[in-house]
Amino acid sequence: MAQPIQRVAVVGAGNMGSGIAQKSAQEEFDVQMVDRELQWVERGQSIIANFLEEAVERRIFSPAQVEAIQGRISGVVGVENTAENTDLVIEAVFEDFDVKTAVFNTLDEACGEDTILASNTSSLSVNALAEATGRADRFVGLHFFYHPAKNRLVEVIPAKASSQATIDKVVQYCKMLGKVVIVCADRPGFVVNRFFVPWLNEACLLLEEGAANAAQIDAIACKAFRIGLGPFGLMNLTGPPIALHSTDYLAEQLNTPRYVGASNLRSLVEANEQWDISEDATYSEEQYTAVAERLLGVVFGVAAQIVEEDICSMEDVDRGAKVGLRWARGPFELMNKIGVDEACRMAKAYAAVAGEGWTVPSFFASQGGAAWDFSYVDSVVSNGVATVTINRPEAMNALNVVVVNQLTAAIQAANANAEVHTIVLDGAGKAFVAGADVKFFVDKIRADSIPEIYDFTAEGHDLLNLLETSPKTTVALTTGLALGGGLELALACDYRIGTRRTQFRFPETSIGIYPGLGGSQRPARICGIPAARWAVLAGNFMNAQTATDLGLVTHLVDVAGVDECIAALAKSGKPEQKYPGQPANPSSSVASFAASFFSDANMSSLMNGECPEGFDPEEKMVARQIKSLSFTAPIGLKMASDLIDATASTSLKDGLQLELDGLHTIFSTKDALEGLSALIENRRPTYTNE
Repeated sequence: MAQPIQRVAVVGAGNMGSGIAQKSAQEEFDVQMVDRELQWVERGQSIIANFLEEAVERRIFSPAQVEAIQGRISGVVGVENTAENTDLVIEAVFEDFDVKTAVFNTLDEACGEDTILASNTSSLSVNALAEATGRADRFVGLHFFYHPAKNRLVEVIPAKASSQATIDKVVQYCKMLGKVVIVCADRPGFVVNRFFVPWLNEACLLLEEGAANAAQIDAIACKAFRIGLGPFGLMNLTGPPIALHSTDYLAEQLNTPRYVGASNLRSLVEANEQWDISEDATYSEEQYTAVAERLLGVVFGVAAQIVEEDICSMEDVDRGAKVGLRWARGPFELMNKIGVDEACRMAKAYAAVAGEGWTVPSFFASQGGAAWDFSYVDSVVSNGVATVTINRPEAMNALNVVVVNQLTAAIQAANANAEVHTIVLDGAGKAFVAGADVKFFVDKIRADSIPEIYDFTAEGHDLLNLLETSPKTTVALTTGLALGGGLELALACDYRIGTRRTQFRFPETSIGIYPGLGGSQRPARICGIPAARWAVLAGNFMNAQTATDLGLVTHLVDVAGVDECIAALAKSGKPEQKYPGQPANPSSSVASFAASFFSDANMSSLMNGECPEGFDPEEKMVARQIKSLSFTAPIGLKMASDLIDATASTSLKDGLQLELDGLHTIFSTKDALEGLSALIENRRPTYTNE
């Protein structure tokens, strides 16, 4: 890939534009916030300042971080004054084709020929906008969701003329913002609004019909979709005019009369009022069935239409719902839960009501009762390199039974492919892999099904062994967050590439367990026992430099250098010494501290919660370790320590077996259930050493 995007301009300093500028600056991009008058630029800066002030109050950012973020945003008055060397300009002005076109005409003159132009739009035709820019090959549509500094979803809509290089660079930029990216076709409503907007309008039509009052419809929708806010509450929050404009637009563009804004919605907007959701929300069983089936039916049918029209995959439809709308389940997951044949019945019932211009796709009708089969692992082979991507960004790529099975199949296929010489493991979104699915563990413990935890972990060991013993060169792209099981997965590879956004951590001892996918074995064999104790027992966060000093990251590069690094590793082949048994930089502050503080001689004191002799308990680094160890589960800490110690006298194979042998013991403890439950419930655990 060519030089990645670094210099970004956002045209339009309103709520949306300022939010995009803020998020870009937070992720260390250089940002110009552009508007036609100084007062609008200053207003945008004020909006950002208020958001960041709130973030300081909530301890999300320190005052110094806020100062740095604001320092990366420069105000620019006049679109024509956008810097010529800008890499990407995102237009975020009023949703009007002529207004946007005028902005792009000015930008085409002001910006260099390599500048990519993008329009933040929720409805307009990206292809039509692309043709109006004068540089259709360097143009894409973007649909950020409100608030762009908080909502993790973005839809990337390439125009027909968009070059692959343009698409790749913009997708990379969005991923560097920490966004879950859906690349979709240019169709009205794109993905999320295509099913969400008709859902809102259908709620209005149900109210018109007298099926239930607004409060009842909201309550029914919340139960049926497992959401916190129903359609009328949502419209009150975002503004009924937006809903009316969006549904009328879809009706026109898709030639679907059913989507024409309901008359009660139109009257509400004309009167500049909001929905009254203060009535009694108690509903009858008959009301629940009538309302829920109608709302589910429209969503199920439209979701299938999206897939039939090749707008995006069913997995991306579900991602859009879960990340963009914060639904507990996406449409296709909901269909699997209630039965696909039952879901199809609801969609057909809606089709009968919707009438002209609305049909149920044939692939949906012919699916019968069989559940939809989801893929969470993508595999692409190019020039001898198999890139295997865990594509579950809505869950930070957490490992569950399905993901492990699909990942195993992908690695087996790559190992068996004679044309492949290098396997690159990647994670979609901001994280590489943020550990294993903790809810799975909690559910199995409560169901007294610990053998299923063992089986899942053993399958994980088999997967990691495929990487460990692979005849191919294996590379983990740990360019984001790698926690617990995700870090263990990466350590089974020959190399780990990191960037400044890399973060590692083993959190297991603080959540009642020990690392069971090689986390007690590989770190010690890579960076030595004392450094492994520092990382695993105390669960210290490691930034990119610390992970590199320890040897857990083998190659630290700029974002722009990732592809070049992969090519170099593919050429050099497997490492001569994968497990050197000492830090890559023993003289680094963390490595030298770990060597003295977590020495064999000090372990008895540390395991008893005491400060070792010769160390000042008030000294910052010492106090932090003592505090971290005090937050761990005693049984998990002891078992992890013993397993790390075993690396001195066992082979890797035997050490990994010891990990597996201890699983029943650790997951049978009360502390394991307490620690894992506390993580899900976002509270601090209370351990009893039982």
